Amino acid sequence: MLVPVILCGGAGTRLWPASRASMPKPFIKVRDSKSLLRLAHERVSALDGVTQVVAITNVEYGLRIAEELGGIGAQLQLLLEPFGRNTAPAVAIAALWVERQHGPDATLLVVPADHVVEPQSEFAAAVAAAHEQAKAGKLVVFGVHPTRPETGYGYVKQGAALGAGAFVVERFVEKPPLKEAERMLADGCYTWNSGMFCFKVAALRAALERHAPDVLKGAQDAVASGVTRAGMVEFLASAFGALPEISIDYAVMERATNVAMVPCRFAWSDIGSWKSLADALPADANGNYAEGKAMVVDSHNTYVRSGGRLVAAIGLKDLVVVETPDAVLVAHKDASQQVKDVVARLKTDGDPVATEHLTVERPWGSFTVLAATDSFKLKRIEVKPHRRLSLQMHQRRSEHWVVIEGTARVTIGEHLFDVPTGESTYVPVRTRHRLENAGDTPLVIVEVQCGDYVGEDDIVRFADDFGRVG
Repeated sequence: MLVPVILCGGAGTRLWPASRASMPKPFIKVRDSKSLLRLAHERVSALDGVTQVVAITNVEYGLRIAEELGGIGAQLQLLLEPFGRNTAPAVAIAALWVERQHGPDATLLVVPADHVVEPQSEFAAAVAAAHEQAKAGKLVVFGVHPTRPETGYGYVKQGAALGAGAFVVERFVEKPPLKEAERMLADGCYTWNSGMFCFKVAALRAALERHAPDVLKGAQDAVASGVTRAGMVEFLASAFGALPEISIDYAVMERATNVAMVPCRFAWSDIGSWKSLADALPADANGNYAEGKAMVVDSHNTYVRSGGRLVAAIGLKDLVVVETPDAVLVAHKDASQQVKDVVARLKTDGDPVATEHLTVERPWGSFTVLAATDSFKLKRIEVKPHRRLSLQMHQRRSEHWVVIEGTARVTIGEHLFDVPTGESTYVPVRTRHRLENAGDTPLVIVEVQCGDYVGEDDIVRFADDFGRVG
């Protein structure tokens, strides 16, 4: 049985301002209004024999992923980490969970959520070849033919042939300097380490026992602590905290002796920067790509992305321009890896633009901050049809709701009533309340918050449809 495991972690700071902690890189829409996560899910779900996909992510993103992928059920299982511990703990936990469900002979196909891979036929062929090696007990890495001396990727040296298009791995090289990358490219025996892997659960467990027993023990404790909420398995922080922070490459793949590499013919990109994203998208005759409300004039090799406002780029070359409602990035493509330094500086300054978007997605809909001070916040709130917010209370602020579209079903204290379009209601401080959309069209309200503190963490939930109480 082949079980794909999608690794959906990381804040993607090098793709700021589109990617932030509140809405990280896998949720960025790149093609046909589909996110990187959804493209990854479609890619693995289409493989022959796949009946279930496992995604492992931070607990903060669980509900968002469920919404993105059409809900949790027999075909999708979400495993939620309380905080990140790199890829080795994530893969080990996923493997132990799959072992419980399908036994030690199940084969894992581990794929990150933020890659672009095409065409599907070549991806399927590579997976089939890797699956055969995995069934023979090999730990398989997918190698991508390098097209340039890339210093941001790891490399794999190809050894003796194993048959069926696979090779022994002689050694791994981690993100080399430029001269070394140029030498390996000329050598012809090196491929990029794609970060995608294939192995049987039993083979991975044996490798962990030998090379990373602390990872295996920590993963066993974490899985034992798992609690199922709203169809998702959540691991307790008290058990998860003992896991070391280490990648699957360092913990297992670079130490094991039964490692194989399957060279891949598909086009591949690890979307780790704006340059890599731009390179993975179809450009015009001048090498430009414009997304959203963007216009490119007399420019070359330039990527422009608008999040709402019109962006006109004139006479540019080799640049990245990214506009969002609260931030604009302008960078040379070759400097796009340094975006993470901007985010680090913003975090040091305590600027929320480093981690939060003005529009925040929630399982019931979304809200957009229109204006804010220390004691006042103005929001536009949209509630999806037949969804409702939690029954909640705020200790330090009151709220005034004005209905713009639809009809709001409102609970305030012991009272339940409807508020039609054009009317309003008031929620006093320290009063239980709930907002609901009982209709078939979106409900839109404007919310005015007033108090000595208007932070998002001033909330006490008493009941919630999405398992967020406690």
